Amino acid sequence: MGDIKKVVLAYSGGLDTSVILKWIKKTYSCEVITFTADLGQEEELDGLEEKAMSTGASKAYIEDLQEEFARDFVFPMFRAGAIYEARYLLGTSIARPLIAKRMVEIARKEGAQAVAHGATGKGNDQVRFELATMALEPSLKTIAPWREWDLHSRTDLIAFARENNIPVPVTKEKPYSSDRNLLHLSFEGSELEDPWVEPGPGSYQLAVPPEKAPDEPEVIVIGFDKGNPVSINNEQMSAAVLVKKLNALGGKHGIGRLDMVENRFVGMKSRGVYETPGGTILYAAHRDLEGLCLDRESMHLRDELITKYAGLVYNGFWFSPEREALQSLVDKTQEKVTGEVRLKLYKGGVYPLGRRSPYSLYNPDLATFEEDEIYDQHDAEGFIRLNGLRIMTLSGIAGKK
Repeated sequence: MGDIKKVVLAYSGGLDTSVILKWIKKTYSCEVITFTADLGQEEELDGLEEKAMSTGASKAYIEDLQEEFARDFVFPMFRAGAIYEARYLLGTSIARPLIAKRMVEIARKEGAQAVAHGATGKGNDQVRFELATMALEPSLKTIAPWREWDLHSRTDLIAFARENNIPVPVTKEKPYSSDRNLLHLSFEGSELEDPWVEPGPGSYQLAVPPEKAPDEPEVIVIGFDKGNPVSINNEQMSAAVLVKKLNALGGKHGIGRLDMVENRFVGMKSRGVYETPGGTILYAAHRDLEGLCLDRESMHLRDELITKYAGLVYNGFWFSPEREALQSLVDKTQEKVTGEVRLKLYKGGVYPLGRRSPYSLYNPDLATFEEDEIYDQHDAEGFIRLNGLRIMTLSGIAGKK
């Protein structure tokens, strides 16, 4: 431990990371610098620097990374159509590489030998933080207190805090373990640990229950440029502002709720509830526009890679050569995914109503059910016979047995 003189800690200011800050100082006898990323979690960050310093930090970084998060992490992932196990839009997963990236940058700047996080030994986040650190700066050591210390419960943490004069705020205990950022809000724990039990009303924060959504639908138009959303109702917006606007619209109409049991990378199943109102709208709109702009083989090839891409994000391999290679292929397919999609938001649903693009591949002269002079329907006969040749051959061989 003597070779560690300075550590950069991912810090929220809550009980866990406050205890971790003090524990690292005592255990490693080193300097601790805290880093707090504002990713749109809507938590009060005022006073966090003073709290970190009073708990023993030598310096405290608090940075607004919302635009970078949306532009350089969320949007590339959405261009890929990434969705984990056909349902989860990866709201927690995609935030971790950005936090790790900035921690590494601060560690380099400050001459730190290690970074630290508060992820537990059961979850996916420990893997995501540490794989990102290994990819960006393999010389840095990672300190993961939940895998090292002898504090095993909230009671233990509170006792440690009091013994070390760390303020323990008297607040109503939250029933869920939650993670929030610009893209989503997740809930785990409490009644959700029983997969049969319905989520409680406290798990509705970003989106109202569909039965409480307005009785009148709302129609919006989302504009895209090369696969990225750039406007709502013809109003140009930055990446973060656009996602926030869609969160408000989607939440109002009860859109983006997901209750699922998923497979964690570490080998266990877990049940979580996710609220991703804006992301759900974006996913539907982007997918719809691709139907107009992408040729069949490009779309099908990209779709074959969705499971792989989503798995890389979920499992923490954002900064891997394979994810970067997939991103290059994806972005090539997105060069002409430009246009507008008109959608109806209603009672938890997102319904595309229309789409248009200067790069539309839709030819009404070919698609019409009326008479046309382009498509000779007799050509289909030879097309079908050639595609059926293999099947007829197999059938003939089987019939001889």
